[in-house]
Amino acid sequence: MHDIEARLTALGIDLPRAAPPAANYVPYVIAGTTVYIAGQIPFVNGVPMHQGRLGETMTVAEGAEAARACGLNILAQLKAAVDGNWSRVKRCVKLGGFVNCTPAFIDHPQVINGASDLMVAVLGDAGRHARFAVGAPSLPLGVAVEIDALFEITE
Repeated sequence: MHDIEARLTALGIDLPRAAPPAANYVPYVIAGTTVYIAGQIPFVNGVPMHQGRLGETMTVAEGAEAARACGLNILAQLKAAVDGNWSRVKRCVKLGGFVNCTPAFIDHPQVINGASDLMVAVLGDAGRHARFAVGAPSLPLGVAVEIDALFEITE
């Protein structure tokens, strides 16, 4: 996993700042060799992005862009959790994706692929993970997507 910074550079990705919590929680918790990353929304460096509902005001492609933005924030939190030492990261274990959508919307997996594809692009095979993708009638601040994550790290 030492090549994560090189992969980010090759992909033209400059990670955003790790966002501070928006309420009474911490952005991540390390328990043993697991990093639990709190739900990340598609605000990049504090700038709101991708607000709306899938199946109403947003397309699947726009939803996938929102999920990718969440993934960038997840990686920023992970980098903060390991104090910038990417060599401690062993794998992405799981992503949990919530999609702000209408009751008739059925393409949740395609939306959350925006984050899943990012994890594989950045982490390689160690980015392959278990996942859920579900719909929600609303999400905080009207965002289209919120995603949390679990990563395995070394102690």
